[in-house]
This record gives sequence, structure tokens and C-alpha cells, in this order.
Amino acid sequence: MNNQLNELDEVLLARQPATSRQRGAALFVAVILLGALGALAPFSTISLQQSPAFVTSIEFTIFVIDLITSVLLFVQFSIYRSRALLALASGYLFTALVVIPHALSFPGALIQSGLAAGGLQSTAWLFIAWHTGFSMTLLGYALLRGGECTNVQHVSAAIGWSVAIVITLVCGVTWVAVVGDKLLPRFYLDNLHPGWLVRYISTSILLVRAIALALLWTRRRSVLDEWLVVVACAALAQPAFTALLGAHRFSLGFYAGRTFSLVTSAILLVVLLVEMTRLYERLAHSNAMLRRERNSKLMNLDALVASISHEVRQPLSAIAMNGEAALEFLKLSPPDIEEVRSALTAIVDDSHRTSDIFTSIRALFTQSNAKKKLIDINEVILGGLRMLQKELKHYGVETNVELNSELPRIMGHETQLQEVLINLVQNAIEAMAINTDRSRVLRIRTETHGSDEIAVSVEDSGPGIDREKAGSIFDTFVTTKAGGMGLGLAICRIIIERHEGRISASSNTKGGATFQFILPIKTAIGSMAPPL
Repeated sequence: MNNQLNELDEVLLARQPATSRQRGAALFVAVILLGALGALAPFSTISLQQSPAFVTSIEFTIFVIDLITSVLLFVQFSIYRSRALLALASGYLFTALVVIPHALSFPGALIQSGLAAGGLQSTAWLFIAWHTGFSMTLLGYALLRGGECTNVQHVSAAIGWSVAIVITLVCGVTWVAVVGDKLLPRFYLDNLHPGWLVRYISTSILLVRAIALALLWTRRRSVLDEWLVVVACAALAQPAFTALLGAHRFSLGFYAGRTFSLVTSAILLVVLLVEMTRLYERLAHSNAMLRRERNSKLMNLDALVASISHEVRQPLSAIAMNGEAALEFLKLSPPDIEEVRSALTAIVDDSHRTSDIFTSIRALFTQSNAKKKLIDINEVILGGLRMLQKELKHYGVETNVELNSELPRIMGHETQLQEVLINLVQNAIEAMAINTDRSRVLRIRTETHGSDEIAVSVEDSGPGIDREKAGSIFDTFVTTKAGGMGLGLAICRIIIERHEGRISASSNTKGGATFQFILPIKTAIGSMAPPL
């Protein structure tokens, strides 16, 4: 359960901790509202032109805003089952519904005397019910704050009962206010001036809202809490104008109070919409990141499969060729046993090499450190050339090998370094295969490079390297060959870098290309480069 609540912290305003920026914004708005209240206070009793239509337009706007806000809060409650959220959503629904009869009953707004069956006191009683209900909503939320309604099993039933109770309560309040107009205490002396009882009740409403503000301030923990503090600040204005400043209908304080009621209603809806938009943006960004991560994993998987295919093709081809040769030698009369033995030995060697390739590729695409050992780079080169002997002969490639016999041994992976050489030689053979008017010469040499490195060079007589692709030739999926996968040289770069070396390519002045990799004489067995 705790893990589920922690996941909700990022998506629900009732659970999401407020950032310093959000707290600063809430404090700024609260200061502006209290400043506006203080600035208007000295002029609250000034009489202005009577405009019942203004009241109607404001209150029907409040109806729409509070109704939308209550729906959004009920949705939040359906996810995070907090009693405080349920009370807040029900309170906003109550204010949304109760303003309808109040607007209809206001004298001169829609009909001359308000509701047909009502009277002078109906509007005042509905107004008191409206603001008392909202005051109790803020106080109820503050008192219930932090209580997760984990024992509620049927969220839909809880919401349904809340809506039913609110509708019943609004209908009951409206019926009492309209039918009991002659029996209820007198709030207004005439259509403009309230009596002492209005100020007494307004003072009580102001006190309840001040208590709710204090509780919200001390118990605030989430984004919703921060902005409900602002709502409580704005809600102080309406009873303050009536109770403390003596405002009457159609005075400056009257119009300001209605405007503050609209602001009080709108604050939470604006915050909900803004934060939901930001949440949608974060979710869209997270979804895009997940898609990119998925595509990256698929690309890595594709690269792994392609590299396996790329690396094992040559030994498998050699196994097939040696198998065919062995069959041909067996057909001779008498069979050439020595040649058969030689072909079968080559098949066994190539099968072992295939197994080594799988081990090497597994180490190449994982974070684990494969076992290193001291190797003679010259032996590695000669072993690779023996494996490619038939292919070199088939393409008529002349091989010049210049190996420095005094090179020290290095620490490394024999199979991986041999794959580097085979890849480079195979690329050279394929590059020279298009030459029809010049000899095909492959030159391989080893030498020292400085005092603590060795260098291996593979030089061909092919067409050279395109200048536009010279800088990216070792990148993954970059190829200069039609039908190439762009993995051979990328794998070479990864292997050399994992041996703490470096690899380069350049075009020769007289045609052809030279690939060179440089390795340290003492390679530490330690950190490995990240996988492809």
C-alpha cells in the first residue's frame, strides 16, 4: 500500500509535495489578494449603481467553475481515497448547486421580486447557507487532512451517496428559504440594507474561515494544501466586507465581495488545470523517453544478432568448405586419408573458434570482464591469416607480412583481437575485389609505438576511404559497402577500446587504405567500456 501511495505522489495534487516555486507562487497570490482587500476596505461603504445582472453573471460563472472543480476532485478521490478529498469535492458541489437558487432569488436579477414564492429574506438565507457550507468545507478538509480512506471499498458508492446528500441538502435549504420566508429571522431591513443579524452571522463565518486558514497553514504538505491556503485567504473577503466594514447591497464592498467569491471559486480550478497540464507534459515526456529506451534496446538486440551473424559467418563457411573438401577426398580411389584428416582437423578448429566467438561476443555486449591473458600479437595475426588463407587465395591477394619478432606480450583477449584482424583483412579483401586493373596486395606489419605501446597496421591496395565518411567509419551502422551492416568496424573499435587502445583509418597517397590499431604493452584488467 505504501508503494502505491508513493507512486501517487507524482500524479495527485493531494499527494504531490509542493516545490519551493509552487510555494512561492501561492504566497505571492495570497499577498496580492490580502493587499487588494486592505486597499478596498476604506471605500467599502461607497454606494454604486445597482446592477442585479452583475450578480447573476458572477454566480452562474461560479456555478460552472465549482461544478467542474468538484468533478475533478471526485476523480482525485477515486484514485486516492482520502476523506478530506471527499469532503472538499462535496463542498464544491454544494456551492455550485446552491448559487443557482440564490441567483434566481436575487431581487431584480431575473424577475422583479426573486423566486415567485420567495420573499425579502429568501436571498439572504440562501447566501448564508452558501457561505456557511463553503466555510465548513474548508474546516472539514483541514480537520480531515492526512486521513487516507483505506477502508472504503466501494468508491463509486461513496461518491454517489455524497452527491445524493448534497443535492438533498441544497433542495432542503432552498425549500426552507423560500417557503419559510415569513417565519425566518429577518436578515434584511429592505432590499439594500442588512440588519444586525447578518453582521453577527457574517462574523461567525469569518471566524470559521480564519480557523480553517490557520489549520490549513499548519497542516499543509501538498500542492493542494498550499493553494487551499490561498483559497481561504480569498474567502475571508466576503464576510469581512459585511461583518467588519458595513458594506450593503450595491456598495463597493458588495461588488468587491462578489468578485472575491469568483476568485475564491476559480483559484483551485486554475491550479488543477495547470498542474494537470504539467502532469500531462511530464507523462508525454516520460512516454517518449520509454519509447526511445525501447527502441535503443531493440537496436542493441538487433546489433547483437547482426554481430553474431557477422562474426560466425566466416568460420561456418570454412567448416562447410572443409566438409565438402573432405567428402571429395573420400571419393578418390584410394581415398586421400591425409587430406581428409587435414580437412576434419580444420573443421574441429573452426568449430572451436565458433564457440570462442560466441563467448567473445557475450563479453563484448555485457558489463562483465572476460578473462584476459598474456598473448603474442604476432601469433594472433598469423592464426587469423591461416583462417583466411583460402579466401585470400580465392581473390588472388598477395600477402606481405612484416612482424616485429621482438614485440613484448600484452594482456588481452586473444579471440577478440583475432576478430579485429579478421574483420580488417576481410574488409581489405572486399575493397580490393573491385580492382580489375591493378594488383591486390595486402600488407600487415607490427611495430613498437613509443616506449609502451605496439602498433598493428593493415594496408590494402583498394580504392581508399571516402573523405565524407572517414570521420564516422567506426560508428555503429555506418558502412561503405552495399549490403553491409555497419557493424564490423564498430565492433573493432569497441574491442580495441576495451583493451585501452585506439584505432584509426586513413587513405594512402598512392591509393588504398591503412587501418591501424595501437595497444598498450601492459593492459590493466579493470574497467570495461560500456556495451554497444
